[in-house]
Amino acid sequence: MDTSIAAVITAAGSSTRMGGVKKEYLTLPKVPDSSDAARDADAVPLTVLGAAVSAFAACARIGLIIICVPPNAENGEYAARRALPERLLLQAVPAIFFVPGGGSRRISVHHALSTLAGFKPDYVLVHDGARPWVQPSLIDRVIDAVMLYDAVLPVMPLSETPKEVEDGFVSRHLKRASIVLAQTPQAFAFNPLLAAHEKAAERELAESLEYTDDTQIWGEFVGPVAVIEGDKANRKITFPEDLNEPPLK
Repeated sequence: MDTSIAAVITAAGSSTRMGGVKKEYLTLPKVPDSSDAARDADAVPLTVLGAAVSAFAACARIGLIIICVPPNAENGEYAARRALPERLLLQAVPAIFFVPGGGSRRISVHHALSTLAGFKPDYVLVHDGARPWVQPSLIDRVIDAVMLYDAVLPVMPLSETPKEVEDGFVSRHLKRASIVLAQTPQAFAFNPLLAAHEKAAERELAESLEYTDDTQIWGEFVGPVAVIEGDKANRKITFPEDLNEPPLK
């Protein structure tokens, strides 16, 4: 098994903005016609998590997938397994492992990276399990880019002008051209990312702060992060209405 490229898929959150319903385990109403990878061979409806994992499993360059799950019996590994197509759990490559998450996204990713350390991957992709419409083409482009730059983030341009607001008033007029929307999968050289997470953990404990994004951690403790064009269909499910909206073409 080639584990030089691994993927971490985060699905350990509580989905509070979905009314406490675990969004990653909900069934998708439809799947993009262009994504053969995100359609179960038996035409069984996919869950949000099942679609995301299927896209990564379809990438021959990825040898190992770690899924971060809630650290409790009811919504932990058992529920995550039930949310995946059985064919993914039966196939040997990529191997799929489940890791209990923590109290924050950073802690969950850190747990996954610590597990991955034993497999000694060169690169790791980190993806939000609530982005079910990720396309294999974007995954391949992210892998190509991380091999060149060591850290890469897919982004989308803003379509409206952003403003910074303070105490109910506009405090700063931002330039739309220099602001982008971040997507996942984000990808990194593995060893520097793990070391950066260890430093971030120490700083969080010492200063009572919280890192919310892996590129933020990389940028502070390692160096610059390259950007590539994302995919407008690669939307994140945050609210109930997001699940019912068809993916953008």
